[in-house]
Parts: sequence; structure tokens; C-alpha cells
Amino acid sequence: MSQHETLIWGDSRLELLPQRAAWDPERRALLIADLHLGKAESFQVQGIPLPSDGDQGNLNRLLELSSTLGALQVLVLGDLIHSRLGLTSELQQKLSALPELMGCELLLVGGNHDRGAVFPSLRAQPSLQLGSWWLSHEPERPPAEGLLNICGHLHPVALLGQGSDRMRLPCFGLDQINHRLLLPAFGDLTGGHPAPAGLERWVIAEDQVLKLPA
Repeated sequence: MSQHETLIWGDSRLELLPQRAAWDPERRALLIADLHLGKAESFQVQGIPLPSDGDQGNLNRLLELSSTLGALQVLVLGDLIHSRLGLTSELQQKLSALPELMGCELLLVGGNHDRGAVFPSLRAQPSLQLGSWWLSHEPERPPAEGLLNICGHLHPVALLGQGSDRMRLPCFGLDQINHRLLLPAFGDLTGGHPAPAGLERWVIAEDQVLKLPA
């Protein structure tokens, strides 16, 4: 597997993967956020002609990753879709087939873009605890001491370099004060926002996860 970094939180371990995902090896749980499936179709409804081939690439990456890891659970931390406008019958069928294709359980923690959507064989649920992790879409304060809030929503990126050499790289961001880990957006057609100042950051550069100096 490509190079990852390991985050230790108390007695628990989390692997930060260059596929823009996190892996709990003890529970064999794969954590991703912000796929924004159907985004191109949502724009097409509004008259913006984006190509409709992005979803299959995202889903193929997810299938390959879950199979390689031997995941028992895949947990999507919100914004599985971009909007109800893009939730086509074809996308509904693909989502229905996902658990069987992955060979594991698929859980969705509902995000703001998922509200009002009806998914086949999938119910969006509120934030939940998984061992030492408090899983949510938007950043939340963990409800108990010792938990780490793992969330999406912010699509964090790190800005590196200056001028014409400036790069925007997706990153993981750890907030030690608020006990929170921000996941990068898993979807390709998502954009990003600079990670808040003061976070420990791990950038994703091709097939590597690299920790930035403080």
C-alpha cells in the first residue's frame, strides 16, 4: 500500500491514507467524507454543462480501497451526494449495489447536502461513537472525555509555496485543543478551503501522506 501516516490517540490508532481516507485497523473501519456524488448532474440541471463521469471514478476508488483493506465497515461522514437534483435513478442503483460490491456494511452519518434525500437501503443517521472516535459531519465537541471528533464538511487543504509555485494540497488537520480531526474531501469534484491556523497538518502528495512542520 502507498505511504500513510499513523495518528495515535490514547490507546487507539488511526492510519491517514493518501486516498483521502482514514483507516481504523482494530475495527477494520474505513472513514471517508464528502463524496458529493451527483455534483455534475446538479450543475447540469442549472444549465452548467459539466461532464457526468466523475462519480464512477470516486466509486471505483472506494471499491478498490475497501477491498484492499478488507474493511468490515465503511462509514461516510456526510455529504454522500451533492444535492437531491443530482440523485438520479442511475446513481440510486449504484448506491444500492455498493454494500454488496464492497462486501461490507455501509453507514452514512448525514451531512448538510444529504438532507431531504431518500437513499435506497441506506438511512442517514446522526453523529455516533466508534471506540475512541466521535464521528460527525460538521465539527462537534465530543460528548465524553478522551474521544476524538473525526469529521468532514470543511474540505481542508494546505497552501504551500508562493506566487507561481503555490500549491493547494488536500490535507488532514488535527486540532489538539478541541480534540478534532478534519478529513479531506474524498470526492474529486469538491474544491477545498485552507485548513484553520494552528492545526497539525498532513498533506497528500500523489501517493504519500506527509506531515508538515509545525
